[in-house]
Amino acid sequence: MTQFKSAKEVVEFIKSEGVQAIDLRFMDFPGLWQHFTVPPREIKEDVFEEGLGFDGSSIRGWRSINESDMVVKPVAETSFVDPFFKEKTLVIVCNICDPVTGADYSRDPRNIARKAEAYLKSTGIGDTAYFGPEAEFFIFDDVRFDQNEHEGYYHLDSSEGRWNTGRQENPNLGYKIRYKEGYFPVPPMDSLQDIRTEMMVTLERMGVEIEKQHHEVATGGQAEIDMRFDSLLRMADKLLKYKYVIKNVAREHGKTVTFMPKPVFGDNGSGMHTHISIWKGDTNIFAGTEYSGLSENALYAVGGLLKHAPSLLAFCCPTTNSYKRLVPGFEAPVNLAYSSRNRSAAIRIPMYSSSAASKRLEFRCPDPSCNPYLELSAMLMAAIDGITNKIHPGEPLDRDIYDMPAEELGKVPKTPGSLREALVALERDHEYLLKGDVFTKDVIETWISYKMQNEVIALELRPHPWEFVLCYDI
Repeated sequence: MTQFKSAKEVVEFIKSEGVQAIDLRFMDFPGLWQHFTVPPREIKEDVFEEGLGFDGSSIRGWRSINESDMVVKPVAETSFVDPFFKEKTLVIVCNICDPVTGADYSRDPRNIARKAEAYLKSTGIGDTAYFGPEAEFFIFDDVRFDQNEHEGYYHLDSSEGRWNTGRQENPNLGYKIRYKEGYFPVPPMDSLQDIRTEMMVTLERMGVEIEKQHHEVATGGQAEIDMRFDSLLRMADKLLKYKYVIKNVAREHGKTVTFMPKPVFGDNGSGMHTHISIWKGDTNIFAGTEYSGLSENALYAVGGLLKHAPSLLAFCCPTTNSYKRLVPGFEAPVNLAYSSRNRSAAIRIPMYSSSAASKRLEFRCPDPSCNPYLELSAMLMAAIDGITNKIHPGEPLDRDIYDMPAEELGKVPKTPGSLREALVALERDHEYLLKGDVFTKDVIETWISYKMQNEVIALELRPHPWEFVLCYDI
């Protein structure tokens, strides 16, 4: 993949390589990539400084109709050739600006991530925050769903789903992955190896370094492809490439991908365990001689993440479906504690390597339905708050929670039980996000309002199919 360093290099590449179209991409507020396409003659060097105008009134969570004009400013170093379009197309990720003042738009998620990186440097704590998210997803063969005035349903299917062991497939060969046993048998039970490898290879060609790919725990096509860690903004950009490639490779094979946290009842949901470390120059400030090889600053960062976890989850687990995964007693971590090995704790200190360079924290609550710019920025702000205010996390939770007495376990704080609870927590606890003008009050208020109206209340208004099972005959 060509690495671009300047607008001049991009313009020269467009001319020399016969690029036929330029696809300009940016992120809406909830977390979906948006785009529009222009012919090559529209992209000159001055466009990278002055930008191009567009109507932002229809973008979710953005401007109203009476103040709809916005400007996209392409970022040269984000450019890559799209592997899916028929005509040779160069994709350029953009920042969003106000057309009158020229200022970066407060609700542009990428702008928030840029400000989070700048704030870290301004504190003197470190220069770079590195993140390594592990996004899980499902590859299905078919999906149908609807909700209207007189019916509501969904239907998922996968050729490897355990529920299809009795289906007539002429012939049904019987290699179906048992519930919770997808981690990770070889083919023929793992029927998706070639597709995942194609996803991995495509991502590598686009400059996204991959560490491994494998089937995940659940039946029905659950998968994971792990990216190599990177700095906050670059990793958020890569997560959008990641989702884009995975969905489009699956589509080319006649399959569909979802990053929905809990699509399958009775089996594991899809999380996005997120690793974080902070570096100052060539030194990992999370490495030290405290618990599990952590530094004092790392423990304070743990304290910040745990203290603010309820409000953090409004960004890290931002859908109503997220809380179908975060349920006590099941696979996802709901205990707001930390441990070196206990995977039921919200924060784990990985022990794969004892080297100082690899020392990091793994926040296990997030899921891949999040907007990565907001999730990673919020995590960093919580960690910084813990360090600056010396918030100690207390003692680690190294015991098996299933052996703990209920009275003792009840003293361990838990994650919110619903998106409504997380949004209420964010309303109460968001001052740490406002430091350095990283998140603005406008962003916090708009996020809470949008999520409440469009997701929480919208779901609460609708009857659920299981309610008919429970109470139709009352």
